[in-house]
Amino acid sequence: MTVIAKNDVSGSVWGPVLDQVQAHIQRVGAHPATVVVLVPYAQLMAQAQREWARRVPEGFAPRFETTRNWASRIAPFVPEGDDLSHDMARDTLTARALLDRAGLAEQRDALATPLLEAAAQLSGVVCAVPPSEREGWASNARELMPPAGDGAPLRYEAAVARIALEWVLASRHATDVLFEPGVRRAVDALVVLGGFQSDPLAQTLCARWGDRSLSLALGAAHSLGAMVPRGQVFLHAAADAEDEAQRAAACVLHRLGQGHAPLALAAIDRALTRRISALLLGRGVAVHDENGWTLSTTRAASRVMAALRACAWNASADAVLDWLKHAPAADPSAVGAAEKWLRKAGMGQWMAVQERSDAMPPALEAVQALVEQAQAWRAPLQAARPLPGWISAVRELLRATGQWDALVGDAAGERVLAELRLHDGLPSDLEALESAGRRMSLVEFTRWVNEVLEAARYRPDHDGSASVFVVPLPQILARPFATLVVPGCDEKRLQPAPEPPGAWTRAQREGLGLPTREALETALRDAWGSALHTAYVDVLWRSGDDGGEPLLASPLVLALHLDGLAQDGADPRGLREVPLTPVPRPMPTGEALPVLQLSSTAYSDLRHCPYRFFALRQLGLQEADELGAEVGKRDFGNWLHAVLQRFHEALQAEPTEGMPERRALMDAAAEAVTRSQRLEAGEFLPFASGWPALRDGYLRWLREHEGQGATFRQAEVRSAQPLGPLKLVGLLDRIDAVRAEVPGEEPTVLVIDYKTESEAVTRKRLAAGTEDTQLAFYAALLHHDHLRAAYVNVGERGETRTFEQTDVVALRDQLVEGILHDFERIAGGAALPALGEGAVCDYCAARGLCRKDFWS
Repeated sequence: MTVIAKNDVSGSVWGPVLDQVQAHIQRVGAHPATVVVLVPYAQLMAQAQREWARRVPEGFAPRFETTRNWASRIAPFVPEGDDLSHDMARDTLTARALLDRAGLAEQRDALATPLLEAAAQLSGVVCAVPPSEREGWASNARELMPPAGDGAPLRYEAAVARIALEWVLASRHATDVLFEPGVRRAVDALVVLGGFQSDPLAQTLCARWGDRSLSLALGAAHSLGAMVPRGQVFLHAAADAEDEAQRAAACVLHRLGQGHAPLALAAIDRALTRRISALLLGRGVAVHDENGWTLSTTRAASRVMAALRACAWNASADAVLDWLKHAPAADPSAVGAAEKWLRKAGMGQWMAVQERSDAMPPALEAVQALVEQAQAWRAPLQAARPLPGWISAVRELLRATGQWDALVGDAAGERVLAELRLHDGLPSDLEALESAGRRMSLVEFTRWVNEVLEAARYRPDHDGSASVFVVPLPQILARPFATLVVPGCDEKRLQPAPEPPGAWTRAQREGLGLPTREALETALRDAWGSALHTAYVDVLWRSGDDGGEPLLASPLVLALHLDGLAQDGADPRGLREVPLTPVPRPMPTGEALPVLQLSSTAYSDLRHCPYRFFALRQLGLQEADELGAEVGKRDFGNWLHAVLQRFHEALQAEPTEGMPERRALMDAAAEAVTRSQRLEAGEFLPFASGWPALRDGYLRWLREHEGQGATFRQAEVRSAQPLGPLKLVGLLDRIDAVRAEVPGEEPTVLVIDYKTESEAVTRKRLAAGTEDTQLAFYAALLHHDHLRAAYVNVGERGETRTFEQTDVVALRDQLVEGILHDFERIAGGAALPALGEGAVCDYCAARGLCRKDFWS
């Protein structure tokens, strides 16, 4: 049976507190309906009302409010002009405008975020000063600010601090209404229930009400300890982050199984908490996160950001494809065909797609139509415009692509539309801002959208079904939780003395009234001590971080252990027997999948690993190429092959012996190939920087090669040769004719294969003898009885050398005999086992299919 906890902690805290509130109301002779009781957290308003109704079931009740909620009930705050509104959509624009006016336009993007943070920190202090007294307070505050002259040290930090102070002082604040005389006359008595951290505004209001006010320390750990005995605390050390998440989820399930509900899951490490929540949801446990999560992490926000990134002029093909996949107006089959074509063509930039769309074959007509449609959607977002114009353009884009309806039908999507002011027909408060009239590029607008979504939070509505609540540690105060699970209690995540936010010095913090390190430490220790009065507490930490760094438990946890206030907790995860299921090496047969064409690479796959040949060549499984990947060694090799082909064909057409002329021909070939392959200069720079040395080294080798009687004939020659039921096919890098050893005979054919690998690797190829089949295979593609074959190692450091395969004709004959024998066995049903040996497995595309890592 599930027991909804009659929490002794909650009742014991509220009982004496509400007794004092009731006594204060009677002492001052106030009517309860004219009394306001301020609580430290919004979540305590409903709890306080329930506790009051339980103690005083009849008659009027005081109003339980937070300062912000109380102010909004009196008069909703409507910011004007440059007011600090705590709405990122407005404040980020105002912050940049203030930096522009201060002569910091070039630094505004770098300084806007620190300015917003500093203003938010100061606003809590300034709000506590009555408006009539702020000018006097401001004089003292300005003296604490560092000089901001051009020659001053840390002048940008000083400028941010001064601008933030003046911004906060010049702003109207939502809680200023609480200082109005009418509020004082309407409220007969005021009670402030303090949390773990001092609230300057609440204390100022308490002083304003004088002897008709009462301040009670709701979160004082010392008074709580006298009322309620400490709960049972269990310590759990986990190995790593995943082990900690699983063990924490098991603790939750164990406590719920014992009927200890509702349960609080302390949010110390948000990433860890999300993982625990996912594990619990997988077990059917409803979890309610009271603080929600960053709006930018929702699917709705990611779709809006994907649309903006896809509309950038330099958008990658991946970015555009990602957007089109989430656009209902885009044909899914056309998007799939476009992705297949792009991966095969290796185009990483959408700009290249536009340039080549007209040259698409008729079979890709749907892809061409999709590219044209995408361009029609992207085109209106290329020009700069003021913010209202951007909002209108994005609204039209979302409607045109069919994404609008999905956003409207989703709670998080509605929040995204509201934060970005995308709803049509509603007056936008941003249009009145002076800074909103400045023309913004798409990059600037995208940055604005990202900042707004990063600052906003999405809190899903609670339908009452959840029994697990994710709450920050301080907000467990006076809540009716039957048990508490606190993951993330290691020395890194639960520091007893947290670092104060902001770049303020200690003197500035004390002078301005900002929280100091000591105040934060006291608040954290009080919150920790209060949380430990929950009936059952499971404390978890990890002994190692993701990077392998060893971790200790937090000093707060170690103190519990040393004082004997906690005990080691048993792992609630149950053991289960998993039957042994050995994974054998796959042993398929390929007689039903005859191979008609055989290339050198395919036969090399068969020699290295028969299963690899079966998967990649007979089944035809292929890896999907990456889009937008960096230029790598393979791309450089393809580029060099094309350059040498173009160079030799040009030299063959117009022979020249001069080194300068040949150097110019090679440079022209390199520039032409770079343009035709659409290689970005920045991406190709690591290889382009070594081009002069490679070029000169190759030309020196070529002069020596020609001096030995060699003549270029053909490059990149496609060749085929029948062999029994097979057809051998291949692409020969180059064919030369060399002087015959016997005078008067015809020149001998020389097959050349270019290599850009190290010389040691090339030497190893030749030393392998019959194990290296590439040159022998290329020799089999030609019908000549007398020929030679060699690797030409084109070194990037300026050394080009020839490595000839001796007696290649004999190796060719052995290879042909081996090919016939191997494919005769395959046709006869011979097994094609996965060998799992050597370096070939390290980069094998079929490794996940053969399951080598799980073999028994």
